[in-house]
Amino acid sequence: MDTLEIVAVIASGLFAGASIYINLVEHPARLSCGTAIAVKQWAPSYKRATVMQVSLALVATVAGIGRGLGGGELLWYLAAALIFAVIPFTLIVVLPTNNRLLAPGRDPASAETQRLLETWGHLHAVRSGLSLMAFVLFVWAR
Repeated sequence: MDTLEIVAVIASGLFAGASIYINLVEHPARLSCGTAIAVKQWAPSYKRATVMQVSLALVATVAGIGRGLGGGELLWYLAAALIFAVIPFTLIVVLPTNNRLLAPGRDPASAETQRLLETWGHLHAVRSGLSLMAFVLFVWAR
């Protein structure tokens, strides 16, 4: 296994693992604390996770494309496209919900805030699915 394969597998695996953890553990736990506490915890968690996950997605994408250019199968490009897809998906589909949750003056205990947090969890699950598919394809391609 060459270095680009290792980097693509590790970066996509870390992204998928973190993303799935958020959906299965962190987000349900925060929601169980009540809406006001959940949105208060969500904001700094979201900001910290953004830096980590964007970095991992870009590293996995570049490594996957690099491996594909180095004579790899089409699977390398497909996996790279899947892990990269989380970035535009986040910017186009998830970011409006994020912005509404972060809006100044938002009532942290409102039913709308609760609904937005639930919507965010569903949207984040798409990111988890895309990253898991990318990871599986990277592993399969090697």
